[in-house]
Amino acid sequence: MQLSNIIFLLTFIIAISFFVKNLNKIISNIKLGKNVNRSDNKDIRLKNMFRVALGQSKMFDRPIAAFMHLLIYVGFVIINIEVIEIIIDGIFGTHRFLAHIISPNLYSFLIATFEILAFLVLFSCVIFLIRRNILKIKRFFGKEMTKWPKTDANLILIFEVLLMSAFFLMNASDQILQSKNVSHYLVAGSFPISSLFVGLFDGFSVETLILIERVSWWFHILGILGFLNYVLISKHLHIFFAFPSTYYANINKLGKIDNLSSVTKEVKLMLDPNADPFANTDSAENVPTALFGARDATDLNWVQLLNSYSCTECGRCSSVCPANQTGKLLSPRKVMMDTRDRIEDIGNNKNEDKFLLGDYISNEELWACTTCNACTDACPINLDPMSIIVDLRRYLVMEKSSAPTELNNMFSNIENNGAPWQFPAADRLKWIEEQ
Repeated sequence: MQLSNIIFLLTFIIAISFFVKNLNKIISNIKLGKNVNRSDNKDIRLKNMFRVALGQSKMFDRPIAAFMHLLIYVGFVIINIEVIEIIIDGIFGTHRFLAHIISPNLYSFLIATFEILAFLVLFSCVIFLIRRNILKIKRFFGKEMTKWPKTDANLILIFEVLLMSAFFLMNASDQILQSKNVSHYLVAGSFPISSLFVGLFDGFSVETLILIERVSWWFHILGILGFLNYVLISKHLHIFFAFPSTYYANINKLGKIDNLSSVTKEVKLMLDPNADPFANTDSAENVPTALFGARDATDLNWVQLLNSYSCTECGRCSSVCPANQTGKLLSPRKVMMDTRDRIEDIGNNKNEDKFLLGDYISNEELWACTTCNACTDACPINLDPMSIIVDLRRYLVMEKSSAPTELNNMFSNIENNGAPWQFPAADRLKWIEEQ
């Protein structure tokens, strides 16, 4: 094994180790959430996962963006098949390993496919950069889309452009070296895109071409390993988490708000004088929680925390939110991002004197929500920001008795009259008699 192979192997092991370590940290943060049972209806959940996460069905509500995203998604996934070959070559010092074990025609087909897809990925990334920075699509902006979130979106697109460019440079120089019968460079593959750049290397010496090919090769694989770890601190974590998020998503009809098991039990204890308040239950969901609703990220359930890490920050939720579109403070995207930031801080033992409610998300934001479920319906991977809003509002009402005056009046009417209106049931039909 040569020194370069040893260096590659050590680099690969370190990159994978960092990835596993940081992924486990994220999973640990998610597990800080309350337990919730989402093991039911496995067939429906699997269907949703394949349809929404893999098939990207909800993306096509906006067909142009969906088509571009699909090109990047399919292209990047399939192109990474070649990463297997690159890893083998890097460890064992081979060159185009797959060309030795499959037919020349099949290998040429694969390489040609990779090149076409790589071009489509590059093209789509450029279009997305134009949409974000020149056309300035409104939903990509907002008070929460400043500093790192804005930079993150551009960085990943630029990074993919560079990776695809390195891929073409590697293949173009490799193609010339093959034609010159340079040892180690097996004549194999078809290069429909990179062959267009061969003319750029006219007059280059063999040594220079080898240097270009090697630098491009190292940049491509190190870029992929770097991307693998970068994803964990980026909105692009949805590449991995979209699948569990769609699987564990709420499958009830939109508009159905779950009852708090803790409240249900309290009501039953109140109505049943013979009930034992200390009786053990078999279901973890029936165990009373410390709070009604949620004050901090750890009061939310683990699916809600998983959702926060899965958020793509695409802004589709905020772009259809009636509160947001009428100038209210609420942005469902910000709710997801704030929840993720808060659980990250908790996991890193930061801001221990702060809470999700009040310090990250304000009361004004929460009460602007109409619970219309437009945000949940619009999310391309079935995330549910409204459930977080509802749980935080439950805490305000049930623990702090804090609600807008209009709601407090309604609560009093329900308590006294059995209805939201201020007049008793006997008087509700008197309007019929009015002239």
